[in-house]
Amino acid sequence: MPDWPADVWELFDGARVVDLSQPMRTGMPQSPNHPPFRMTLERRHGDVVRADGGSAANEIIVTGGHVGTHVDALAHVSQQGMLYGSRDARALQGNEGFTELGIDAFPPYAGRAVILDVARVHGVATLAPGYEITVEDLERASAEVSIRPGDAVLVATGWSRLWRSREEFVGVSGGAPGPGEEAGRWLAAHRPRVVGGETIAFEHVAAGRGHATLPVHRVMLVESGINIVETMRLDALLDTGVTEFLLVLNPLNVVGATGSPVRPLAVLP
Repeated sequence: MPDWPADVWELFDGARVVDLSQPMRTGMPQSPNHPPFRMTLERRHGDVVRADGGSAANEIIVTGGHVGTHVDALAHVSQQGMLYGSRDARALQGNEGFTELGIDAFPPYAGRAVILDVARVHGVATLAPGYEITVEDLERASAEVSIRPGDAVLVATGWSRLWRSREEFVGVSGGAPGPGEEAGRWLAAHRPRVVGGETIAFEHVAAGRGHATLPVHRVMLVESGINIVETMRLDALLDTGVTEFLLVLNPLNVVGATGSPVRPLAVLP
């Protein structure tokens, strides 16, 4: 087995690691389509005390796979009953999940990521609720950074700055910004390994429409085989002004699941 070059570790000397996940707690913003996150202490210190005076606490966590910062598996969305690769969804699904295209089929990603900061293109910290990101927006945002096949491409809206305002973040009344279908096709044409964003759905959500249709999910998951990361916390990363970095992305290895919480890490020189 070849050794790493002697100077490769110097690349990480003084590197800054930025956590791109939102904190998970009961009552946090999430899609109403998924079971809510709940955590409670099942055993508290003092409930059981060992002979030597030691005690332990532990919790029960209940969550959907698409709650908080998470990765969508290709099994998450079907179109006319078919999953990516023209696979019959009903033939692959069962009580224990999917026999193919589940989140366990997602190889951990450690590679180049680029940010397309559409909010900065418009000269704002946060895009307006319900704003539809266009192909022109993405072309302008990518003017200073190249997108290579196999990259992770993150579309920034500044929406993670609104995390503490639950109804506004979810887009209950005003909707949420995100790529429209044509913008989704533009992204897919660049053949990224994965795409991601800050909102609970990697979609343009118009005011009052909710998640009635999700065309970008269809384009990415069903037509193109590209996984999606949602509810990312990008605000601190956007404040650095970086346009590319090393992304480490490793969802939980839950066999057959349609998605999984994840704690993405950005490594900056």
